[in-house]
Amino acid sequence: MHHRSPTNGLLFACLSAGLYGMNIVYARVASFAGASGSAIVVYRVFLMLLLVGIVVAVTRSSLKAAREERGTLVLLGISTTFVSVCYLSSVAFIPVTVAAVVFYTFPILIVLASPFVEGTKLTPALLGVVALASLGVVLVVGPAFGDLDWRGLALAFGASIATATQFFAAARCYRTGVMAKIFWIHVLVLPTAALIGWAAGDLAPPSILLAAPFAVAMTIGGYVLGFLLQFLALGRITAVAAGIIYCTEPVVAAISSALILNETLSPLQIAGGTLVLAAIVTNVLLEQRRLKGAPLVPIAD
Repeated sequence: MHHRSPTNGLLFACLSAGLYGMNIVYARVASFAGASGSAIVVYRVFLMLLLVGIVVAVTRSSLKAAREERGTLVLLGISTTFVSVCYLSSVAFIPVTVAAVVFYTFPILIVLASPFVEGTKLTPALLGVVALASLGVVLVVGPAFGDLDWRGLALAFGASIATATQFFAAARCYRTGVMAKIFWIHVLVLPTAALIGWAAGDLAPPSILLAAPFAVAMTIGGYVLGFLLQFLALGRITAVAAGIIYCTEPVVAAISSALILNETLSPLQIAGGTLVLAAIVTNVLLEQRRLKGAPLVPIAD
């Protein structure tokens, strides 16, 4: 057993958000070579389960979930599945940029729901940080809201709700080991991901991954490591703190796309990224002040 460390949790969340941001860019590179997103999702879930199996065998870890957290673990699996399904499906009806802006309303949902779920007090400072981070995300993604289909908006907002649910559930599921959480979540995700790939006609054989081996490796590796760090983080910090930190994901994606795909960043996007980073720094300072002197809570790694 270890202890909940807010400082480590904040670091893990930042690293996870950065990996997810780069993961999106390499997924786009892989798609240029013919490796569809749905196929990558299916095979990365297989890889995740294989890696968990290897780690469990080597370390002799247990895949047993804490009895009092089994219901929460099921909720985690369901919410994680809906995040993937809704977000992936939304871009079939609306532009990716619009879907991203709607999806990244989840930090706002987390903050607004936290008084009811976690008993967190909504202070003017916290609301100001959320507003600053949200404005920065909108500026970085730079959407053009035109000819929008309500189905895409509903799916993207559904993914946002599912993500908020995932963050709250993960923050409450800290007695079950990280490997056990990852294993059971992906056992639930796998059949849904395979069904999506089959329905979309993109469930290609594993050889399709060789179309862009480096990009595919970066996409899958970024997801695997990012997911691990996400759940290490959510066992150590509140859902509110994590939600705001994950606003760095689209900022990292924008910067990575400029460096890797030669996509240019406008002055407005740079200003938005600055706002998000300012919100992150402010949130970290507020979180450390709030938790200063708080007793450590044992968790299972």
